[in-house]
Amino acid sequence: MIIPQSQVIKPVASHQEDSPDSTRVAVLLAGYGEVESYRDLSSYNQAATKYIASQFVSIPEWLYPAAGWLLGLQDWYNFGFKHHHFMSPENEMFEKQRSGIEQQLQKRWGDRVEVFKGFYFCEPFVQEVVAEIIDRDFRNLLIFPLLVVDSAFTGTIAVAQVNEVIAANESEDCPFDAIRYIPAFATESTYIDLLVRQIKESLNQLSTSGCFESQIGIILTVHGGPEKANGLLTGVIDGQALFNEVQAQLQHQYPLISIGWINHDMPFMKWSQPNLEQAAKSLIGSGAQTIVFKPLGWVTENYETILDVEDAIESLQRQYPSVTYTRLECVNDDPEFFSIAVGWANTQIEAMLSGSKIATIDHK
Repeated sequence: MIIPQSQVIKPVASHQEDSPDSTRVAVLLAGYGEVESYRDLSSYNQAATKYIASQFVSIPEWLYPAAGWLLGLQDWYNFGFKHHHFMSPENEMFEKQRSGIEQQLQKRWGDRVEVFKGFYFCEPFVQEVVAEIIDRDFRNLLIFPLLVVDSAFTGTIAVAQVNEVIAANESEDCPFDAIRYIPAFATESTYIDLLVRQIKESLNQLSTSGCFESQIGIILTVHGGPEKANGLLTGVIDGQALFNEVQAQLQHQYPLISIGWINHDMPFMKWSQPNLEQAAKSLIGSGAQTIVFKPLGWVTENYETILDVEDAIESLQRQYPSVTYTRLECVNDDPEFFSIAVGWANTQIEAMLSGSKIATIDHK
């Protein structure tokens, strides 16, 4: 699509000199979000169909409402009936992350920096939050997808939704002096070291008496993706890279380690392998007496890190009742993670407040 000249992000010469608002930065934490009422399942899945499913399956726009309704019905059965009225903790945990990151950022920047949260598929929507940021006269925007594994289906959804608001803005000038972006941190050493430390601490706390390290199977879970996606890169590349780095630090002590892809299998479409059960069966076949699942591709607990893993454990328990199984948590509201995330944000905030007037979006 050709963007009209009036909607192109471009240098703004006057705001830095005329308005104190050019010294303020809005940090936008973006994530999927999950419904807090089953009544919203249809609209949630309709948005997911638009921004994700349609990228690798040809879906006419007029089918979005029907697809949202059908997927919502499936989720209602899964959450409401099969899992006894499950409600995801993701939104609550995301707010803790927003608050914790903001508190640490404001220790350095004070009120010049505020941290907002926006979700792709439920309230508060990213588009609504960006509109609020514009109304409050922030001239600098830092887009920070808090998702770990970045791809055309994840982190860049935030960029697309921000651009939708900019394109719809009635002003001839871009509402921002600068826009910056924090890409996937799947290969960031500080984050990888945190994951490794958490895994080792959890294994030390687990009751593994009578079990050698060589008999402990570790499955590092990452969101799967389809093998073909209309030429777009899924998060599989970053997910595999993240697994490789964590495995390299653990394998000398814990040799039985496997990636476990959490997939949303669809007819006629191949997804990344091995899935959770396949990975566990392979490790059990190699002598694992204990299986531990640790999420890598998420920073916040959600229905995938909880329900998908618990479903796999339930199935495995029926097949291998003598093996013990443990599900570990995401980094969630770990203060050390907040400090790491703040470090990434500080670099971009400093660049925007240093006087540069050219709006940029940093890509990997």
